[in-house]
Amino acid sequence: MTTTHLDPSPRDEAQSTIGQSAAKGPGRRRWLTAHDKFIYALAVPIFLVIAFFIVIPMVQTAMTSSGGAGFVDNYSTFLSSGGTRTALLLSVGISVGSVLLCGVVGTLLAVLLTRFDFPGRRALEVFAVLPMALPPLIGAVSFVLLFSETGIVPRAAQQLLASGAAHLAVTGVAGVLLVHTFTMYPYFYLSVSAGLSGMDSSIEEAASSLGAPKWKVWATVVLPMLTPALVSGGLLTFMTSMASFTAPQLYNVQTLTMQIVATRTSGLYELAAAQSTVLAAVSILFLLLMRWYQSRRIHRSLSKGIQRSRTRTRGLGSAFALVGSLVLSLVLLAPIAVIVLVSFSVDTSWTVQVLPEEYTLDNYARIFTDPASLLPINVSVQTSLIATAVAIVIGAAAAWIVARWPGRGKSLLDIAVMLPWALPGTVIGINLVTAFNGPSPWNLGIALVGSIAILPVAYFVRYVPLVFRSTSASIAQLDTSIDEAAQSLGASPLRALRTVVFPLIFKGILTGALLAFVDGVGEYVASVIVYPAGLPPMSVAIYQRIYSAEFGTAAAYGTLQIVLIFAILVLSNRLERGRRQRRSRKSPIRGGALAAAQGV
Repeated sequence: MTTTHLDPSPRDEAQSTIGQSAAKGPGRRRWLTAHDKFIYALAVPIFLVIAFFIVIPMVQTAMTSSGGAGFVDNYSTFLSSGGTRTALLLSVGISVGSVLLCGVVGTLLAVLLTRFDFPGRRALEVFAVLPMALPPLIGAVSFVLLFSETGIVPRAAQQLLASGAAHLAVTGVAGVLLVHTFTMYPYFYLSVSAGLSGMDSSIEEAASSLGAPKWKVWATVVLPMLTPALVSGGLLTFMTSMASFTAPQLYNVQTLTMQIVATRTSGLYELAAAQSTVLAAVSILFLLLMRWYQSRRIHRSLSKGIQRSRTRTRGLGSAFALVGSLVLSLVLLAPIAVIVLVSFSVDTSWTVQVLPEEYTLDNYARIFTDPASLLPINVSVQTSLIATAVAIVIGAAAAWIVARWPGRGKSLLDIAVMLPWALPGTVIGINLVTAFNGPSPWNLGIALVGSIAILPVAYFVRYVPLVFRSTSASIAQLDTSIDEAAQSLGASPLRALRTVVFPLIFKGILTGALLAFVDGVGEYVASVIVYPAGLPPMSVAIYQRIYSAEFGTAAAYGTLQIVLIFAILVLSNRLERGRRQRRSRKSPIRGGALAAAQGV
């Protein structure tokens, strides 16, 4: 009898190595593998960059708040000052109101478009996300042009109804809430739509079969299952509202963000730092509160049914649905339409008329022919590109490090990277100005204030969490055995990361990078604090033109921002479509692993 001994294949060795690693667990490792050493070596520069630009500036702002008159006096002034205390309460109140209004509008729209089929539904689905294509400043400006005392709607109503425009105008806190509701409801709409689309219809059918009326099914079954979606939408809306600066500035509402800028402009740097610290603490506290609430209310479905089909409207209901779709579409298109319309008006010619009466192409011609007018576009695009490139490297690397970290401590890097997401743009601007105002041991002698370099740094700090989270979501879908299989075939950790992991998470990186670039081009809140004199980004130039009553040129800048956003979205769709076609011809897992091993 002959015994045949088979040598283990590379695949068997990889599986054996993976199994042994899993059996030992991260807490029982007795030695560091090459993969572990690579992670630690890569984590050092990434953590230093995050600490230098995010953590240390925040700590310095908190330390500055104790300077001047002292910690106790600064915060006592903050708490005892009626204006500052009112600004904080007003900010929180507007944010809570924005969450409630956006929750109602976004959830109802998600239910309408997810559960019902009616004429115009597909077009309305496209228009429902249009507000996300509006930069914050442009969104606020469009509502001022539409609904302020000198806006189109009050003036038109005044001529038609012979009523005073002031009675029909939306101003003050109501104007801020209107802008927030229109521009922020997509946070609820997208998250609730995703939750409803993934919900199993058998759950509702089971509740109905037990005799529960429809309202009770929604109250006890559907809404609890939507808790993660509602918490996500509420968190995004509250954080964005607390950080809002453009709408309060245009409607002259003294929120805490406005108070911080006014205090710093007055030269009270320590008090401004104290106000920034309090605003940051409120935002982080709300973030922790919402996560605590979500963890206490966990609702999961164990069934594997199918998604509920849409209810088709018929007869009179179909006619009402069609009319409603047209009205909603007009409402959603109005802000973009008014920006495009005003962009062709002659500067300073639109005074008391309902609509501009003089139109020209000179606004666009001047932007592209006058170097001074073209400068803001160059500043915004170039600084955003630089910030996005750095965010891709740091954000994607940090996401991979956190996902593959072999032991404890990865939460520190996770929190440090995501910290700017919880901070309003005003606070980030104050942090950077405080940290890089002049050479010091804290900033290694680097002074960025007054330099164009501070703009890409601000955009990087603000939007690196977008790349980080988007990449993390893609990495979470990959098994660690993919990296380890490539390394077992002879690839170095770096080659495995480049040729195997990167192709698989490219979509997540691209999505986060595009969001970071688009938001950077339209960023205003931090820009207005840190931009150097003579080099305004596009958003600051828009506000300067509005302040000078040059509405045509300001709207032309805004239209270019909107066109740029749409162009980037179209480009990303084409890139992703081409990548899916290439993946259908060749599997990146198998091909990438073999290429890593063979050095091709």
